[in-house]
Amino acid sequence: MDNNNYNDRNREVDKNRTNDWNIGELLIRLLVTAIVVGITAFLTPGFSIDSLWSLILAAIVIAVLDYLIQRFTGVNATPFGRGITGFIVSAIILYATRFIVPGFEISVWGAIIGALVIGIVDMIIPGRAM
Repeated sequence: MDNNNYNDRNREVDKNRTNDWNIGELLIRLLVTAIVVGITAFLTPGFSIDSLWSLILAAIVIAVLDYLIQRFTGVNATPFGRGITGFIVSAIILYATRFIVPGFEISVWGAIIGALVIGIVDMIIPGRAM
């Protein structure tokens, strides 16, 4: 198989995947994000969420920020999806959520460790958290 043909086909699939958003996919993404962020907050020092509503709002904010970054820059914010770039973007999204969601407290180190934990949990739980 020609490697260039294979890469072109993968780019086309990725382009279609980022352009095709439906409500079902968005709801599943929000649910998975809420579960993964909840697990991450439990396991990560310097990361806490005060209530279920803060968790739900944080999941919405994270999903929206991920969508906007992916739409405008093309960078996938999955911590292990795009290497160091995805890891850094994931940590930035977590830290930025702190300023938007009341009851969502995270330190810089908590965001870095949280991005790592999200990447590990994301590999275990089917679906896409970020």
